[in-house]
This record gives sequence, structure tokens and C-alpha cells, in this order.
Amino acid sequence: MHIIATQVDDSIDRLRHKLDSQLQKPGYAIDPYFYRSHLVHERELEHLVFKSWLYALHISEIPHPGDYQLLDIGEDSIIVARTQDGAIKAMHNICRHRGARVCEASTGNRKTFVCPYHGWVYGLDGGLKAARETHIMPDLDKATLGLKPIRCVEFMGLVFINCDPNAGDLLAALDNIRQPLGAYDLATAKVAARRTYRMNANWKLAIENYLECYHCATSHRAYARGHTLKDLEEKSQPVVDAMLAQSEAITGIEGMSTHYTRIYNDAESFGACVHTMRYGLYEGFDTGSADGQPLAPLMGNIKAYDGGVGDYQMGPCSFMLNYPDHCVLYRFLPRSLTETDVELVWFVRGDAIEGTDYDVDKLTWLWHHTTLEDEYIIMRNNLGVNSRFFEPGPYHSEFEATLQQFIDWYLATLKKTL
Repeated sequence: MHIIATQVDDSIDRLRHKLDSQLQKPGYAIDPYFYRSHLVHERELEHLVFKSWLYALHISEIPHPGDYQLLDIGEDSIIVARTQDGAIKAMHNICRHRGARVCEASTGNRKTFVCPYHGWVYGLDGGLKAARETHIMPDLDKATLGLKPIRCVEFMGLVFINCDPNAGDLLAALDNIRQPLGAYDLATAKVAARRTYRMNANWKLAIENYLECYHCATSHRAYARGHTLKDLEEKSQPVVDAMLAQSEAITGIEGMSTHYTRIYNDAESFGACVHTMRYGLYEGFDTGSADGQPLAPLMGNIKAYDGGVGDYQMGPCSFMLNYPDHCVLYRFLPRSLTETDVELVWFVRGDAIEGTDYDVDKLTWLWHHTTLEDEYIIMRNNLGVNSRFFEPGPYHSEFEATLQQFIDWYLATLKKTL
């Protein structure tokens, strides 16, 4: 049985009290209220999620004019489409007449978007092309009634959207990681696999889990065998330092060992988090596979395996793990107070041939397996924090440092809404 616990006696005063109390406990996990409150959830969507930069898709997924994909966040739907001139546009999937959705299939190719209710027709760029029988309404201005546009940018083949028209410049922030991310030539890469995992838990529990590796040694045995991130720096740093010292020489990529972090409260602008570092793999592991052995041709311009993996963050909810031979992107999106979509995207070289150069089951095994393990522990976490007897404890000072940055940003953002 799936148990849903919500805060039934909610109010702005209660939210203010809970926030003030939580802010008096820095370094501690947050009160169950923040996972159970519908009032909090709506404020998260309006002031945090929809004002942040979110990964939408890879350019290879909509290669032709008319190709589109839908992106669902909360109760909202967003269309990301390639126009006839090759540009990529994002718009709300809401007819400007009476609000019906103009597109239902999650992906496809269209010449126009037609509202099924009253037949209004929109172009691939969202412009209103036709509105039935409105010739008798001379004051109707079609130029002002297109689908509402959404900020949309592309960086090295990755497309990001932001529903805030006044959002800061993500591209300027991402330029700080151009060298190390450029090594993988993602603009010419292809999506080898893509899977969405619907988790019956509040979205913060899913993203909090990703932001710490305190659980890795106990919950992810396959991952932990090869990745140094599961250990304290006092143990892993010699391995990492040895890898970093020769990373650029072995891979042939200048800047491969770049470490840059401006996330959450330190981001250049709201929701424009950018981070990269390279951490080590233990001896015998070249990549993220079941046995540590290579899975696919080397990405982009990388010359050889250096015993490392690139760790990236782009926006508050999108992350990448980039091995020399493949990349894995994680995206976390709230669907409701108690549901989260965790999407994984696996990238390989654009000219790699499935079945010849890589086996998709072997390629996806580690992170599919790890995500199923994550779902197990997130669900148990969800049940625990919804208990009336849960009392939050202190974060680990090293393992959960990034998680604390997320929580500090989250609480500060909620505070500003009051």
C-alpha cells in the first residue's frame, strides 16, 4: 500500500513558523512539513522550479523540422519543437483561447499544433496561424495570442528551458565548463537510451539522495567498488590526486581536470547552477560498467582512459556523470507532492553503432541498477520522514556538504516568498 501523508492544517502562518524554526537549525535535515505541505509544494513550483534552468532534451532527439517532445513538470506541459528554419523553440502546451492542450503525444512530428477543442492552429514557433470564424471579430489581434513562449537555450547539444522571462544568462555561466565538457563532443553524440523512473516520493527526497554519497557504500555495492566518491577524502584523495596529475596528458584534453563550482546560493544567477570536477576510479576500473571494462568507443576527442570520471551539474536539477566512453545524465522533476520523475539519458559517440560498438543493456546496467537501488532507499526515506515521530538529525559534514547547499538555497528561496 502506498501511504500519502499530507499537512491538513496548513496556512501561511504555519509555513512562516516552520521556516523560522528550520533556519535556526543549520546543518540539520528539514522538518517533515516541507515534504507534506501542498502550500509549500505550490510555492516550490512557482518560485523555484519554474524559475530555474532545466534540462529539456538533446538536439539529436528532434533533428528535423516539425520534430517535438513534451516536457511535463507538475501539472504543466511544455512543448520543445524544431521550427522550419531549424531553430529550437519552447512554449506552453496551452491554447490561448480556452486553455486546452494543443498536443497530446509525448513525441512526434507536426506541421502545426491544432487545439482539439475549437480548432485554433499554431505554428511550430507557437504563433497563432488561424482561429476559426473569428473574421467577425475585427479587434482580435492574432499576433498577441500565440502559445506562450519559454526561454530556451542550447549548449553543446544540450537544450535547457526556463519559464521565467527574466531568468539570468545560463550560457554565460556554462561557459566556465566549456573546456572539460567539450571533451565529450556532446553536440555530435547520440542518445543510446533514455528511461524515466516514476518514484512515489516528494521530489526533494530524490534530489537530496543524489546530492550525497554517504549512502553509496551501503546501498550501491556495484557503484562503490569502482568509484572513489563513496569514500572520505582522507582515503580517496591519493587516488584522485594521482589521476588528476596525469589526466590531461593521458586524455589529450586541456582543462580535463578543471574544478569549478558555483551552485545554488553561489550561482551566477538564480537557478543557473554550474559545477564540474573530476574524481577517481579505483584500479581495474576504466569506466562505469559492471566489471569496470570499456563499454563503447571513446567520446569526442578523448584519447585514452585516465582512471577518472567527470562530475557535472547544470541547473539545480540536472546532473551528468561523464566517463571517457559514455555519459549519463540525470534529471529530477516534481510531478506532484508525492511523485517525482527521475530521467536518465545515456550518451555515446554519434557514429557508434548499437550491437557492434556497444551493447545497450551493458551500457545502461550500472546506472539502471543503481537507480532501482535509489528508488528502494528513497521510498523507505519517504515513509520515515512522513512519520509523526520523525525528528531530523544532523547532516554529515563532508558527505552531505552539497546537500546542505541545496537545502540552504531551498529554504532561502521559500523565505523570500513570504
